[in-house]
Amino acid sequence: MSRLPEPDMPTDVVVDVGPLSPSEVVAVARHGARVTLSEEALAGIAATRAIIEDLAGDTQPHYGISTGFGALANTSIPPHKRAQLQRSLVRSHAAGSGPEVEREVVRATMLLRLSTLATGRTGVRAETAQAYAALLNAGLSPVVREHGSLGCSGDLAPLAHCALAVMGEGMVRVGPAAGSPRDLWAEGAQELLHAGEALARAGIAPVELAEKEGLALINGTDGMLGMLVLALHDLGTLLTTADVAAAMSVEGLLGSDDVFAADLQALRPHPGQARSAENLRLLMRHSEIRESHRTEACTRVQDAYSLRCSPQVHGSARDTCGYARTVADRELAAAVDNPVVTPDGRVESNGNFHGAPVAHVLDFLAIVAADVAGISERRTDRFLDVARNHGLPPFLADDPGTDSGHMIAQYTQAAVVSELKRLAAPASVDSIPSSAMQEDHVSMGWGAARKLRRSVDGLGRVVAVEVLTAARALDLRAPLTPAPATAAVVALLRSAGVEGPGPDRYLSPEIETAYQLVADGAVRAAAERVTGLLH
Repeated sequence: MSRLPEPDMPTDVVVDVGPLSPSEVVAVARHGARVTLSEEALAGIAATRAIIEDLAGDTQPHYGISTGFGALANTSIPPHKRAQLQRSLVRSHAAGSGPEVEREVVRATMLLRLSTLATGRTGVRAETAQAYAALLNAGLSPVVREHGSLGCSGDLAPLAHCALAVMGEGMVRVGPAAGSPRDLWAEGAQELLHAGEALARAGIAPVELAEKEGLALINGTDGMLGMLVLALHDLGTLLTTADVAAAMSVEGLLGSDDVFAADLQALRPHPGQARSAENLRLLMRHSEIRESHRTEACTRVQDAYSLRCSPQVHGSARDTCGYARTVADRELAAAVDNPVVTPDGRVESNGNFHGAPVAHVLDFLAIVAADVAGISERRTDRFLDVARNHGLPPFLADDPGTDSGHMIAQYTQAAVVSELKRLAAPASVDSIPSSAMQEDHVSMGWGAARKLRRSVDGLGRVVAVEVLTAARALDLRAPLTPAPATAAVVALLRSAGVEGPGPDRYLSPEIETAYQLVADGAVRAAAERVTGLLH
């Protein structure tokens, strides 16, 4: 999704020993906020680095410091080869394939790895951590390929591509530096350069990895976590916008808002459901269209599920996002590496790199996206069928037969919904053993995150078609006027160049315009200027 600048995002982010906030991750990944390491973080990094350097001279083997990795963990590495060990680790693990991963994902991944380094639990040197901040601030994004991570030990291949760039190897995309104007930043990185040349241009010295550092740079869940944080940010906008779309549809289909009453919702006390129903009540307030059929003469007894049960479906999606945020917050507070330096100075192996907690909620959210999109498509379809749209023309066409109206817009919705159902099949139930059976159960969290990004994009497109179709239906109810909040959304579309009802015209650009207004939060904002903040 393309994103407009968000003025409430921080422009400077201090990476401390504690967790980053989701808004800080979004600010750095998507909007070019500047990154600095706190003095406390630098002091902690130095203290744990001293422990690693002491162990490097020990005659006893220590995993990742004086041994090989994975299935080669029992292979002792002599001192003169240990720097080469770290370089070889990064080079060999930078084995991704396929299309380039989006810049915002790469930046989120690097920032979250830096956050773990800042905890002082990994044993890297301060200059290594500072190099990550320098690349982020210079607008250099390592080229990371889509395929390669099994989500255990974390996102090895994607993180190795990032570490390779810090070493001055591999390729990077060069974009605006941190602090550049937001409209310039939104244009993204374009120039492709060898990392060594890009670092030289930016005045950044390549890092010569020391003991343990290669392992510390690649052993984490940062890629899948970054994509989870970004997806939750976007779903926060999309689920509220889905309420806006549902209100427009209930209104345009002459449905009732009585079922959204607070006392009825309280009989089933799910918090997300209550918030969604409240949104629908606010959005439909003072609608002439709704009041026109609030009479004894109205023969309607119950609306279809897609209208009446919108709060139940949208609300469950909100509650699922709430659980996913809890997992994301816990993971943001984690120090994921293997081995780790404990606060009392021990260096211990562990299994905290396993991506299962993140992978599971990534899959949950793909299910949520598919379900909310599915009910949105069903509401849209009702507008097009004269047997169910209560007096509107077939397909909302100007001259039915000659014109097809929004017939094929609904086809587009249906195609996306079908894909979202396929994407809802969980990745986290799969596992393919690797590393000579040492890593014999993996999370596939990176794969879950990649498909969730496509799911979130698809949900935005489905909701956009519903908004577009409902707006046309509301216009066709004239001279009755819609609620002020839904009327504001119709006015937004018209001001953006989406025309009202009329003969058939080239519809794809209008769908794309509506999608952009949904994705950017403009549809939500237009409604909120009338209702106040929606939940």
